[in-house]
Amino acid sequence: MFRNTVRDFLEREVIPFHEEWEKAGEVPREVWLRAGSLGMICPNFPEEYGGLGVDFLYNIIVIEELAKAQASGLFISLHADVVAPYLLHYANEEQKKRWLPGVIDGSKILAIAMTEPGAGSDLASITTRAEDKGDYFLLNGQKTFISNGYLSDLVIVAARTGSGQGGISLLVVERGMAGFERGRKLKKIGLHAQDTAELIFTDVKVPKANLLGKLNQGFRYMMQSLGQERLVLAVSNMASAERVLDITVQYVNERRAFGKRIGEFQNTRHKLVDIYVEQECTRAFLDRVILAHMAGEKTTVEASMVKLQCSEMLKRHVDTCLQFFGGYGFMMEYPIAKAYIDTRVQTIYAGTSEIMKEIITRNLGL
Repeated sequence: MFRNTVRDFLEREVIPFHEEWEKAGEVPREVWLRAGSLGMICPNFPEEYGGLGVDFLYNIIVIEELAKAQASGLFISLHADVVAPYLLHYANEEQKKRWLPGVIDGSKILAIAMTEPGAGSDLASITTRAEDKGDYFLLNGQKTFISNGYLSDLVIVAARTGSGQGGISLLVVERGMAGFERGRKLKKIGLHAQDTAELIFTDVKVPKANLLGKLNQGFRYMMQSLGQERLVLAVSNMASAERVLDITVQYVNERRAFGKRIGEFQNTRHKLVDIYVEQECTRAFLDRVILAHMAGEKTTVEASMVKLQCSEMLKRHVDTCLQFFGGYGFMMEYPIAKAYIDTRVQTIYAGTSEIMKEIITRNLGL
């Protein structure tokens, strides 16, 4: 029933308007509010803060349906499954009561600011600094590639408060704070409806009440949270790959060449079978990791494995399937073309495939 509710919402209020959102470079805030009213945002969060109090599979449903609808602009999974858990796990009770109800009803959109112009995967090298000034921190620095950057009302900022890995803290910067500015809305190859921005902090006075968790524990918090981020991206990539296969099978069964359907050629059938078998095997592994994560097991390496597999698989499958569409595959009016341009970033963000491989080497004893 919940999946049908999500699917109906996307069919009525998202899919018909997504193309115009791509031209605008962002999704209207009202859409977030409507999603929140349906329980689509943080459904697994406690009822006392406005959540549904259900299990994580409800979050998975939202991620899958957004991917199948190609609704890449409405980045609910970043907000609900990547950033919001920082507030649930590390915020004190006063902060939770202050922020979580708006996060769950869609009125306070979240972003997390880790990446800097000179620091990507190497989070320990960030230079954004927060100086302790007694009852507040004075924040200075710049972040880039920040998803939900323009729409965000609350931004969790990783800032240096000491030296080395043990000298990073997380501060919650709120919309309207003096010295907090949005820079360029970045133009990307794909994900055109997803607002991605530079964020600039110039002498921003962040109250001590907005320190998230303990001082100088930010690096540890980020490392503990990256596993779920990679897992939810794997879920999205898996659902996207399955959608790509579905639309390709439909197309090759309708399109004719040389007197027969494209799907009747042996080359077409065999390539699509290879895709289908790999997807079925990957889905089984993904489901296993999801269930282990829900059971509270440590899945840092497994999440990296499934993120690597699903993102690289999606990239290969989209490329193979687009070829079956011929010239039409190069036309943006066909969903396979949108899938192609939105896919390229999947092996890059939340840790590149190369970083995933370095993490996975631990299981090999290397």
